[in-house]
Formats: sequence, structure tokens, C-alpha cells
Amino acid sequence: MQPALVKVIPMFLGIALIILAWLGVVYYVEHADPYIRDVLALEGDAERGQEIFVMNCATCHGLLGKGEVGPSLQHVSSRKSDVGLIHQVVSGDTPPMPQFQPSEQDMADLLEFLERL
Repeated sequence: MQPALVKVIPMFLGIALIILAWLGVVYYVEHADPYIRDVLALEGDAERGQEIFVMNCATCHGLLGKGEVGPSLQHVSSRKSDVGLIHQVVSGDTPPMPQFQPSEQDMADLLEFLERL
């Protein structure tokens, strides 16, 4: 075996293991948390999601999601996964955004609306 291959093969194996571990974490999060699992199993209604957004989110993110006090949510679904968005909404990990616990259907509706921003 060539010396260059001896160095490259472990690197590729290490990268493959990291990717597999990351996919395992994502799979676990999606399937272990019953709230996330239930939200992802539902079909969202963007119109209802917009109503939820206007009542709970628009004060900080603007009526069109372009950002006011809070950041812009335009094209947010291309920057964050559904699991990431759910976590962002329900966790309260990013003050000053408050913790918010919508029902599973309300969260599915909100995700559908955010996907269209």
C-alpha cells in the first residue's frame, strides 16, 4: 500500500464515523422526543400557522417575518431543520425569545407557515 493511502484512509474513516454519529443523534432526537415525533407526523396548515405567528411571533419578528426586535425569519427553513425550529420555539434557549409550548398541531401549522416565508 502506498504511504499516502495509509494516511488518507484513517482520515476518511474518521469523517465517515463522525457523519454516522451525527445522523444517529438526529435520528434519536427525532424519534426519542414524543413531542417532536408527533409534530413531524402531522400535516401543517400554513393559514393557521400564519394566525399563530401573528398572535405570538410578529411583535418581534414582524408581520412578514422580516425581523424587528427579533431576527428575520425569511427563508428560515433553509437555514434550520424542522427539529431545529421546534427546539428554538419550545426551549427558550435564546433570550429574549420566550419559551413557547404550542400544541403539536399548532407547531406543525407554524412550521408550514415558516416554510413559506
